[in-house]
Amino acid sequence: MTEIVKIKNMEELILLRESIEKQDYVKALQIVNELEEMSVEDKLNKIYSYMVVLLLHLIKENAEKRLTKSWKFSINNSVKQINRTNKRRKSGEYYAKKEDLVDIINDAFDLALERAAIEAFGGAYNEREILNKIDVDEIKAKAMNLIDTTTDN
Repeated sequence: MTEIVKIKNMEELILLRESIEKQDYVKALQIVNELEEMSVEDKLNKIYSYMVVLLLHLIKENAEKRLTKSWKFSINNSVKQINRTNKRRKSGEYYAKKEDLVDIINDAFDLALERAAIEAFGGAYNEREILNKIDVDEIKAKAMNLIDTTTDN
């Protein structure tokens, strides 16, 4: 979490305390809602970041038709971190449902492709050329299959 977000959270907590002390419960509930939204947004941003890394390595694997130990580790770590970040600790529910994860995959794909063009084949191909070497639907489906399938809830 960035320092700005931490400061914003502290400000919100101070306002929440003041609202409760003044018995202004409407204001207190608004602050609670804002804090919840900030928390969910933070989780979704983390999932997006790990999704870019996951897709990057799946793209390189699909394009180069090989899987290095380093890529495999990165894929496994990304999947683990996505699943860990996505699961609500106490309730067992998920921040991002299956359809949300599909949206995140679609949003993250272009950035992962851009980075894959830099890394795959030693950077010899541009994004369009890499795109012509891969099966986009297969990569997206593989990413979804690797992520905890119990997110259908």
